[in-house]
Amino acid sequence: MDQDNLDEEFSIIYEEPERRKILDSETFRTPIKNLRLRKPIMLDPEQTVQEALGLMMVKQFGCILVSSVDSELLGILTERDVIMKIPGIGRTPDSIKIREIMTPDPESFEPEDPIAYVMNAMHVGGYRHVPVVDGKNVPLAVVSVKDIIGFIVENFPQEILNLPPKPLRKASREDGG
Repeated sequence: MDQDNLDEEFSIIYEEPERRKILDSETFRTPIKNLRLRKPIMLDPEQTVQEALGLMMVKQFGCILVSSVDSELLGILTERDVIMKIPGIGRTPDSIKIREIMTPDPESFEPEDPIAYVMNAMHVGGYRHVPVVDGKNVPLAVVSVKDIIGFIVENFPQEILNLPPKPLRKASREDGG
């Protein structure tokens, strides 16, 4: 048997079955726990905004979950909170406690909740980050818009993903040609 036939035979043997990607309403019933989520960054409400910003920069994360000593979710501190609220306080981030500008009691979800619920909350509430908690309101993860977009892209059919980046249009010429 020559090398070409052998290569063809091996490619048939090791060919992965094509997974049919479907982006329909059933796809969005997938539980949140099936997303690729990162563990949240958590801080105490008495820590400073400067400490929170430092962690957000180092970890490249857009929010901090604020939790009490017993780990119950108390609030969320987002980039938007910092931008919108600090100027009105008139103090520097190293003198502002997280509790002063955090969003208290944020809307949160449990791991078994469908992704559609998170998407709806993000759309209606204008959120970019939503906490995922257990039955005792202890933070487990954060769902970001980036996580949702990644999930949608993973489930797009290949035909759509392989479209050209811009629609191909014929230019109309004045001379009719």
